[in-house]
Amino acid sequence: MRNKKVLFITQAAAIAALYVVLTLLANALGLANYAVQVRFSEALTILPYFTPAAIPGLFIGCVVANTLTGCMLLDTIFGSLATLVGALVTYYIAHGFKKPSDAGFYNTSKVKKWLCPIPPIVANVIVVPPVLIYVYHMEGTLPLFMLTVGAGEVISCFILGMILLFALEPRKDVIFRVND
Repeated sequence: MRNKKVLFITQAAAIAALYVVLTLLANALGLANYAVQVRFSEALTILPYFTPAAIPGLFIGCVVANTLTGCMLLDTIFGSLATLVGALVTYYIAHGFKKPSDAGFYNTSKVKKWLCPIPPIVANVIVVPPVLIYVYHMEGTLPLFMLTVGAGEVISCFILGMILLFALEPRKDVIFRVND
């Protein structure tokens, strides 16, 4: 039992650290903030598909990354909460639905895989544009910012996230093991 807790904390910490490093890299390239955001770290939002440790890891990583990249307090709070909600719903999609008895549309892990990047995209499209307008006083309209943030999130979460998911899946039992 104790080893499971240590493993959970270690996985969460590793995911948080990786999120921070990838965000700092995107920030150095001018991609982490503003109306168009392509944070490489957002690809990690696929990780709740594999482990619940990704939920606190992504949230803490986002808080630290937003703080280190100079985001304003309300952006750090609401952006991190959007990441948390996205991670929770992604985990629920991957692990929370009960399978129908024999057949059905949702009875395949293939459908679950392709649905998993959607929650973080939707959460960020809803949360980030108002933050850009009301916290940073950026000029532009809500629909424009929803489009630009959404485009960046599709690149980060869906395209890069799905590449990550398919790369990790064959090794998931080794990388995300729950027993020693």
